[in-house]
Amino acid sequence: MTHPDYELDVRQILREGGEPFTAIMEAVAALVPGQRLRLLATFKPIPLFHVLGSRGFEPSAREIGSGDWEVTFTPAAGQSSGAVTEPKSAADGIGAANETWSTPVVELDNRDLEPPEPMVRTLEGVEALSPGQTLAALLPREPVFLLEELEARGHRWRGALRPEGDYRIVIRRG
Repeated sequence: MTHPDYELDVRQILREGGEPFTAIMEAVAALVPGQRLRLLATFKPIPLFHVLGSRGFEPSAREIGSGDWEVTFTPAAGQSSGAVTEPKSAADGIGAANETWSTPVVELDNRDLEPPEPMVRTLEGVEALSPGQTLAALLPREPVFLLEELEARGHRWRGALRPEGDYRIVIRRG
């Protein structure tokens, strides 16, 4: 028995400056075995391709006009459902409290960029580092997608929301 696609439209969340990651992960968790997720977004969510790809989904994207995108995430062969684990918190990526980290060799201020540019720019900066070097970045909000991607790439991080409302993260290349 096949089930219709689970449709999630996050365009309004994105237009209001929100972060739809939690809604997307809840939708993925609600999928029945073999069911596809049809996502509507205001941009091509390439970082999400990596996040859901690591969970066994294959993306298929097409522009639907006005800059909006439709992306269908299909469970790969052998994947039966959208069973997922919750994204780990920033504390999971910090390592031991007494661990020594080098001074960041790069400082980025990505607070005024539109999604997904803060993540893209930060990942590009990390990939330009040598193993063990660190990068610091200021981001407009807690970077849930970025944390997942850093873990997938084997990097470590320390980060926290600041009283100013932004998020400061220090990333050590693995």
